[in-house]
Amino acid sequence: MSHTEEALQERIKELTCLYEVSSIIVSANVEELDDTLKAIAYSLKKAFQFPKYTEIAIETSINSFKTGNVNENVGLSSDIKVFNKLNGKIIASLTADKSTFLKEEQQLLDNVALKIENLLERIEIKQNEASLKRQMERADRLSIIGEITAGIAHELNTPLANILGFAELLKDEFKNEKNVSNDLDKIIHNTIFSREVVKKLMFFACEMPQEMKKVNIVPNIRDAISLLDATFRKEEVKYVVKIEEEELWLKADTIQLTQIIFNLIINAIYFSPKNGLVTIKAFQTDTENVLKISDEGPGLPEEAIEKIFQPFFSTKPTGDGSGLGLSVVHGIVLSHKGTIKAENNKNKGATFTVRLSKT
Repeated sequence: MSHTEEALQERIKELTCLYEVSSIIVSANVEELDDTLKAIAYSLKKAFQFPKYTEIAIETSINSFKTGNVNENVGLSSDIKVFNKLNGKIIASLTADKSTFLKEEQQLLDNVALKIENLLERIEIKQNEASLKRQMERADRLSIIGEITAGIAHELNTPLANILGFAELLKDEFKNEKNVSNDLDKIIHNTIFSREVVKKLMFFACEMPQEMKKVNIVPNIRDAISLLDATFRKEEVKYVVKIEEEELWLKADTIQLTQIIFNLIINAIYFSPKNGLVTIKAFQTDTENVLKISDEGPGLPEEAIEKIFQPFFSTKPTGDGSGLGLSVVHGIVLSHKGTIKAENNKNKGATFTVRLSKT
């Protein structure tokens, strides 16, 4: 076979490979990326001058595949980028003492890398769309729950006030009758408890009055930590504060701001193991102040992340919490036109991130 015929045959193999790879990617199932990379790798292997002695490796941040033992130091490679960020690479290496790779084989590798980039970008777009859809659905659910909660809270306020008022009047009237007085004390105590629950529900529904003023949140954070120092010691939990600046200003209700800090730190302490570490971090961007509180506990189950800010939802054992602490925090943050996000850490534990506008 002449040199021209050999060269033509190689070009046909390369074009066939590009067609096959395009077909594989068009029909690719996002959920089975490993099968897709495997099919691409073997198609690419066949297209090289010495397929029997060529091994291909495709590495991405999601999945990787090798046709055999690949020597990364001897061979060709082409970077895989997703939205201009390095995401992986394709490597081709020879396992026997053959001549060097053809110039066209590097071009083939580059073209296949571009096709994989398009696939990965498509996957990332779909994942972002799905994530945004879940966030919108969660926001809608919380909004509906908030409206229902506000209505329930308003309806309960009046009868609870009446129960409390009449119980206190009756206590004065029966102060000399010990049994009746004791029963009335129980009524008063439970009514006050119920009124506190209603107040927390109103916080969640953003229905509590606010006194907004310009405040430096750093002293608030440090005061909260100081007050909770004894709790940290009692629960044998350590903490570290990472605040580089002494002034982080924003417009907020000071009391409600303190509630955010207290609730999140107490929550972190509760879920921390003995000798676990709670990290309290605060910093600012051009437009907002950010508060991050992380623990080293068991983290949040996937289903809990979706419901964590709903009233009465709790991952604590029955009797250990009302399920209103985080819903109160959510309501306060929302009323300050901020955002709060719960997510699991890479290694262990969870992080709650609060973002509040400076204005």
